[in-house]
Amino acid sequence: MYLVVFMSQRDDADDGYSAMSDAMVALAEEQAGFLRLESWRDDTGFGCTLSWWDSEEAIAAWKANAKHQTAQRLGRERWYDDFELQVCKVERHYTLADRKQQH
Repeated sequence: MYLVVFMSQRDDADDGYSAMSDAMVALAEEQAGFLRLESWRDDTGFGCTLSWWDSEEAIAAWKANAKHQTAQRLGRERWYDDFELQVCKVERHYTLADRKQQH
């Protein structure tokens, strides 16, 4: 499993951002290899989106998706003052429920 961490600093104007963000979440959920997504933004405009994927190939296909590429371009041109992206391989994963089942 892989985790994509996208941290961003937004500017003050919405200028279509909210609608595009909602559309990208819906589109990501349709992609092969997509597992899960969580996102939040604070009052200063700093946000973090975490998305989990089953392979590096799934992440590459998401990055290459034409609608996602449009959103990426608009983000650079219009919505983000700065951003950082990290792709991480998940070495271990479990939940409290998993742990309780072991005992």
